Amino acid sequence: MSRPLSRISLRHAPAIVFAIALAAGGAIFWHGRAVAKAELNESGPVAAEAAPSSSSADDQSGTSILLGLARDAMHDGRLLAPAGNNAYEFYLSVLQLQPDNQTAQQALRESFPEAAEKIEHAINQQDLEEARRELDLLREFDSSNFTLALLGGKLSAARAVVTRQHEAEAARIQKVAHTKKA
Repeated sequence: MSRPLSRISLRHAPAIVFAIALAAGGAIFWHGRAVAKAELNESGPVAAEAAPSSSSADDQSGTSILLGLARDAMHDGRLLAPAGNNAYEFYLSVLQLQPDNQTAQQALRESFPEAAEKIEHAINQQDLEEARRELDLLREFDSSNFTLALLGGKLSAARAVVTRQHEAEAARIQKVAHTKKA
């Protein structure tokens, strides 16, 4: 069974958006580093020696950028979507750089109930792939959460219902085709 071209393109859209957002974030980060390095070179060797040059300073800069992006995403209502440009992914990226970052941990903890509601809404709207993606995001933060286990069960049940519907439709189409041949 072939899928329409627009369906295939939409399927890859989140990955494309994520790649673009990642490239933009990287460009901003590297541009900031280049500007800072140029400022250090202009201010002379004494200032350059006083400036921190460790990777923790780079982590701080990257963390600050990601926290800013996450706050903007929260403000804009992009808690879990779109893929690659949402608060949860930005906060999880902060935790990859700094696993003990209290700001990111607190924001994820506080937004967890709202995020779980959004996942349940996606399941109820039969947007099962998006629900799976969002559920995976929350599992990255807290894989042992009971609410996520319940949502995972609800998602599995919804997928089973959709599968049965597709099988029934396929059987109906076969029956109609068989009837037309006879």
